[in-house]
Formats: sequence, structure tokens, C-alpha cells
Amino acid sequence: MQTEAAAETTETTTKRASTVRLGRAGWVLVLLPLLLLGAVLAYLVATGGGLADLAGPPVEQVTIERITLPEPGVMRVEVVNDGPQAVTIPQVLVDDAYWSFSADPSNTIPRLGRAVFTIPYPWVAEETHVVRLITSLGLTFDGEIAAAVESPAPSANLFWRFGLVGFYVGIVPVTLGLLWYPLMRRLSGQAMNFILALTIGLLLYLAIGTWLDALEFAAELPAFWQGVPMVFLIALIALGVLLVIGARRKGVERTPLQVAYLIALGIGLHNLGEGLAIGAAFALGEAALGTFLVLGFTLHNITEGVGIAAPLVRQRPRWAHFVFLALLAGGPAILGTWIGGFAFNPVLATLFLALGIGAIVQVIWEVGKLVVRDSARLGQPALNWSTFGGVVVGAAIMYFTAFLVKF
Repeated sequence: MQTEAAAETTETTTKRASTVRLGRAGWVLVLLPLLLLGAVLAYLVATGGGLADLAGPPVEQVTIERITLPEPGVMRVEVVNDGPQAVTIPQVLVDDAYWSFSADPSNTIPRLGRAVFTIPYPWVAEETHVVRLITSLGLTFDGEIAAAVESPAPSANLFWRFGLVGFYVGIVPVTLGLLWYPLMRRLSGQAMNFILALTIGLLLYLAIGTWLDALEFAAELPAFWQGVPMVFLIALIALGVLLVIGARRKGVERTPLQVAYLIALGIGLHNLGEGLAIGAAFALGEAALGTFLVLGFTLHNITEGVGIAAPLVRQRPRWAHFVFLALLAGGPAILGTWIGGFAFNPVLATLFLALGIGAIVQVIWEVGKLVVRDSARLGQPALNWSTFGGVVVGAAIMYFTAFLVKF
């Protein structure tokens, strides 16, 4: 017995040693291609791949990310170098006139680096100005100020006013839509299935609108961010994460209250994008019809409350849930307005909107399952004239009320 035990111990030790040796060999196999790749890259950098004598002039590319007017007589131009090598900007024109400037940290911008150009220029309120950056090779990159307005500086008063705009655009219309909940409880099962289908139509429009808004922000990003692929991948990742979380429930269907919270989350991410757009428009002086814009968004968003309340008509949730749902769906508009007005960042805007796309698509899936269950309970196919009409009416409502906010 002792001999057998000793043999087993020896065999186990041998297997462990073999595992260690295999592990080390595996690391060698992993690192060897990388080391060889590094050698090849070093050779290409040193020799230009044997084509150095055919190389043309350096490639220069910069993106003017934002132009602000912090005070009268001063322009600030934020620039990102998204080209393959460093770029030097020795000259600046404003309205076709050469102008002095200072650059922080330097007017030579490394690849993927940033610089802020401060130009002492007597800009005229509400007029259009064009800033042109000239590189050392003579390439030009333009940025336009559509209507010169002094950029808002953070203050308690302005913070409150921007927050109030977000409140009007987000929380108020969602809350007003939720007030239809008592009426919706009186509807028949067939009518409620129509309302659920209408919710799908609303969400489909929001998904498409959020996608287009994300692409618009992505177009403003420096090229190295690869804006459009980034939007697509983040939306897919967000959708996948939510679907995986749902799959872990092992066949247990979400409760109507959980579906309502998911709808509110998806709408909230969409409203964050609306807040970003409104805040940035006010900050850049491009929202001359600001009051009209706020009124239009309020009317446009009132149907969102109907979509949130639709899954709850067969339940009696506590009133506190309605408060939380309104805050979850409408509150992000306040946050978006603050960010857009004081510290707009197209990267964050694109990220949040891409997340919103994934969340809204997943919510459409959840509401669709509610429609299927209710249709089966009514003895009808899931796709019938009532549900199809609901989807069409929901999308049409969002489309036509958007006339008030698109200009």
C-alpha cells in the first residue's frame, strides 16, 4: 500500500512538474510572435520599409473641438491633433485677418495631443466669426462661431436656470404623461394591448432618434476615436449586457414594475442626450428660440410617461414608484443640460447616447414580450391590426411632435 501511495505521489508530482513546464512553454509561444512583431516594427521605423526615398511630405490633421468666448475680446479654441505625427500651428486667422495668439501648452501639438489657443480678438455679439488655423506646411483648418455669445461661466444662478430648463424638458412632461395612469386602468384588455404596442412605437422612434443623435456627436470627434464604429459597438455591448442579465433569471419573467423601470432607464438615457443638445445650444448662442425649444420638447416628451405607465395598469404600485420613475426618466435631462452648458464633451455625449441605444432596444424586447403574453391571454396573435396600429400610431406621434424641436 505504501508503495502504491508513493507511486501515486510521484505520478502527481510528475504531472504538476509537467504542467509547470507546459505553462512556461505556453508563455514562450505567446510572447515569441509579439517579440518578432516588435523587431519587424523597429525595422520598418528605422528603414521606412525600404521606401523612405519615395515618402512624400508629412501628413497633418487637426480637429477644432470647441470654440468658446470666455469674455469680451477673447476667443479660446480647443484643438486636438488626430493626425499621424506632431503638428505645428504658427499662424491664426480670424475673419481673414492674421491675429496674435498664445497656445497652451504649445503651438506644436504631438499626436493625439491637445492645445488651447487664446486669441485676443474683438468679436461682435451675435455675429458670425470664422477662425482658421494654418499649419507649418500651409494646411488650413477652419472653425465657425455661428452667433457670437459670451460663453456661460459657472455660477449658482446659471446652474439653477439650466437645471430648471432640464426640469421643464424632462421631469415635467414625463410626470404629466404618468397622470394618465388612472384613465389607462379603465381601459379594456384589447385597448391596453394597443397602448403597449404604442409604447413600442414610441421606443422605436427614440431608438432611431438616439442613433442619429449619437452619429451627429460622433462626427465631431477626432478621427482616432472612430466615432461611428464606437457607437455601434457600445450599443451592442450595452444590449448584450442587459440581455445576459435577463437570461440569468432562468425563465422567470420580469414583473410589470421592473419593465416600467427599464423603460424609464432607456428614456432617461435618451433625455440625457436631449439635455446635452439644449445646454450646448444655449452655451454656443445657437438657441435663439430657446423658449420655443423647451415648449416643443415638453410636448414631444409627454407621451414618454404613457409608455412608462402602460405596463403597470394591472397593478397598483405605491405612489413613490411613480416619483422614482419620473426622476429616472426625466432627471437625466437636467444633468445633460448642465454638462452641455458648462462642460460639453462630444466623447461623453457619444458614449451616453450609444448606451441609450442599447438600453432602448432591450426595453423594446421586454415590452414586446408583454404584448405577446397579453395577446395570448386574449386569444389573439401577437401581430394583429390592433398591435400593428399601436406601433404605427406611437411612432407617428413622436415623429409629428418632433416638428416642434427640429430646426
